Amino acid sequence: MPTWNIPPLSDEWTFQLQHLVDRKTKPPGALGRLETLALQIGRIQGTTCPKLQHPAILVFAGDHGITAEGVSPYPSEVTAQMVLNFLSGGAAINVFCRQHGIALKVVDAGVASDLPEHPELVQAKVCRGTRNFLHEPALTLKETEEALERGATLVQELRDSGSNVVGFGEMGIGNTSAAAVLMQRLTGIPLKDCVGRGTGLDDAGLSRKCEVLGNALDHHAGVNEPLEVLATFGGCEIAMMTGAMLEAAQSGMLLLIDGFIATSAFLVAFRKHPEVREYAVFAHQSDEQGHQRMLEFLQAEPLLNLGMRLGEGTGAAVAFPLVQSAVAFLNEMASFESTGVSDRSDGG
Repeated sequence: MPTWNIPPLSDEWTFQLQHLVDRKTKPPGALGRLETLALQIGRIQGTTCPKLQHPAILVFAGDHGITAEGVSPYPSEVTAQMVLNFLSGGAAINVFCRQHGIALKVVDAGVASDLPEHPELVQAKVCRGTRNFLHEPALTLKETEEALERGATLVQELRDSGSNVVGFGEMGIGNTSAAAVLMQRLTGIPLKDCVGRGTGLDDAGLSRKCEVLGNALDHHAGVNEPLEVLATFGGCEIAMMTGAMLEAAQSGMLLLIDGFIATSAFLVAFRKHPEVREYAVFAHQSDEQGHQRMLEFLQAEPLLNLGMRLGEGTGAAVAFPLVQSAVAFLNEMASFESTGVSDRSDGG
């Protein structure tokens, strides 16, 4: 299994970056969240002139054995069908990536059916869907380690091609169930606050989902170590995202975290290596029940709250222009000194 050594961000650049931000032709703090975002990106890259190079979004797809318990209104076959939609360019994530000039890679992490060869599909299948974690661990530790390693390798390839910003998305029927139990076990937040309607459960379906997930947590009551929790309840796509996130942080890349499922993968990474938190930008607050509480646990401030709950990395893609704006104002906006505009110290 790969090991990671993620360096905490140094304060070496903090004063210079803050001074640069404060001397722009604006009142202090007037650009709000864009200012803290610019500061974060500058610290990650160790420069007062950060650049966003070859942005990419990785969308990991995998199936979940827990769907046998009726926790989703959609059959697991939809996972493969949606992957084909990604490959044909017709999904929301395709639209937003084209709009913003983001490279998109679709990864078969653990889809239950075979997918055709396609130049835009990364074949990285660990297994054909997970086991039913109501009765047994979803993945073996060996499978989990393999998924972590394959996720890391994908990010190494992006890094070596010159990318320094990567977003994370997913597709997998049943993965809100996996994310909810990961969240509960890794945060201690009550299960009822972690479980949502996923792809559109009615009240009876939501009640059934809560019952199934509660029984699963009881069945695996002694599982607490983060990687063991990931193996027991996670999915191939969640585990692969976790490895990719850790590798991206170790590589000094900016991480764009999407919604509920992507944040559950990040939660595992955070519990293993808390330093990863400094490298992450949380794109939006999903409308899925539990995401707000998960973000609060991570002390994360999302950039957007648009009521989105699609997954696929769509929140990361939609938020990317804000990241661009933060870098652009830092690099291009005039300072008081360069323009001769009087600031407050001049009696203005």
